[in-house]
Amino acid sequence: MSRRRQAKKRKIEPDSKYNSVLVAKFINRMMQDGKKSVSEKIFHHAVEKLEKDAKKPAIEALSEVFENVKPKVEVRSRRVGGSTYQIPFDVSEKRATALAIRWLVEYSRDRHEKTMQERLANELIEAFNNKGGAVKKRDDIHKMAKANRAFAHYRW
Repeated sequence: MSRRRQAKKRKIEPDSKYNSVLVAKFINRMMQDGKKSVSEKIFHHAVEKLEKDAKKPAIEALSEVFENVKPKVEVRSRRVGGSTYQIPFDVSEKRATALAIRWLVEYSRDRHEKTMQERLANELIEAFNNKGGAVKKRDDIHKMAKANRAFAHYRW
């Protein structure tokens, strides 16, 4: 790891349709082989399906999906006196958003529907309803943090 200076954060342009930086980050995360237009089409189709299912405007439904998937706490390994402990830490807003995006993309890719549009749409709908792989991942992380609360005093 370089000890010079921290890399500058790049400014991400908001999405053209919804004018949201969060949507742009999601599309960029979904993109494979630099094919952004394909990623945008998949995302916009999935969000339209979510909008119909949720009976809410797209941005409201998406923000609710992200709130359902974002973790509040996570565990990190810390070595103390020859033993490794899983210590619960609060998650920053930036990291929580990044994890939510990562999990939604990952679990939608693992689904068994025919097209990526259907996979993503169904994962978003399930996340909206507090179900699905991404929400289960968040719950598992919260459970692990709760189980390791006793080691919270090793935090520094």
